[in-house]
Amino acid sequence: MESRVAIIGIIIENKDCIQKLNSILHEYSEFIIGRMGIPYPKRQINIISIAVDAPNDVISALSGKLGMLPNVSTKTIYSKVSTGE
Repeated sequence: MESRVAIIGIIIENKDCIQKLNSILHEYSEFIIGRMGIPYPKRQINIISIAVDAPNDVISALSGKLGMLPNVSTKTIYSKVSTGE
């Protein structure tokens, strides 16, 4: 199956969903290359970027599940590099 590299940008506007978000990320941990989280207390938000290497459907499912959480916004950027595995 073809695998792609992507970045999922996440903005969390309410800390109540962080436990659920971490649970979803744990489900997809085999596809996660790395994660960077930045708290931004001035605006009372948290910013997270997730680098993934996975098939398109897996990336879409992960981004969709995260985006369905209340007070969470996501945006996915795909690389043009893909590999057939």
